[in-house]
Amino acid sequence: TITGETVELLEPYLDMEDYNLETAKKVCGNVAGLCSWTQAMAYFYGINKEVLPLKANLALQEGRLAAAQAELNNAQIQLDEKQMELDRVQAMYDTAMKEKQALLDDAEACRRKMNNATALIEGLGGEKLRWTASSKNFQNQIINLVGNVLLATGFLSYSGPFNQEYRNLLLQLWKKEMDNSKIPYSNDLNLTGMLVDNATVGEWNLQGLPNDDLSIQNGIIVTKASRYPLLIDPQGQGKIWIKNKEKNNGLQVNSSFNNSS
Repeated sequence: TITGETVELLEPYLDMEDYNLETAKKVCGNVAGLCSWTQAMAYFYGINKEVLPLKANLALQEGRLAAAQAELNNAQIQLDEKQMELDRVQAMYDTAMKEKQALLDDAEACRRKMNNATALIEGLGGEKLRWTASSKNFQNQIINLVGNVLLATGFLSYSGPFNQEYRNLLLQLWKKEMDNSKIPYSNDLNLTGMLVDNATVGEWNLQGLPNDDLSIQNGIIVTKASRYPLLIDPQGQGKIWIKNKEKNNGLQVNSSFNNSS
């Protein structure tokens, strides 16, 4: 409760040279403490006069700090809520992007399949006519199979000793007999194509067999007939072919008169 007026009233006493604790003790020891206390109060008033505004400002700033802290806490709570919401939305976004990418991948795979299917359909469309013709040809082959096999069997069994002209004559005679007996066969029958494939013929040619029809027919008879063939081979072409063909099978050659084998 000390005031400035009280301090002003005390100043004349406080300025006296003998107004101090040592002098007071000499005069009256009981009031020496009171003398020191009045000096301390006057000094406290001077200090407190400067501290009070600071205290007031401190209280004000503490209030502002508390308010700001409360706002910060509220803002932090909102931030946490928004962050949680953002995390949920981010997770939904990531899931949606994964689904989108999966759909894009599926769409691309479907597009490729469609393109492949379209190309296949277009390619197969061009094969339809050939397949239809092949189907009819297969039906004809089934019908004519007995006659064709009969001609091929006769060729292998009886045509070996004869030349090309007589072999053709035999086929014509057999066809007449089959016509009389109403045995169906293919008019355009190619016995060579029926009894051996082109790859085998090519391999025979590489082994030394000539590429003419008679030589190929002879090769068929040699490889397809059930009996051991006897080759009349003045030019040695058949001997060369057989040596090359069987050299990996342990062929043994026995030479006799006139260097024939």
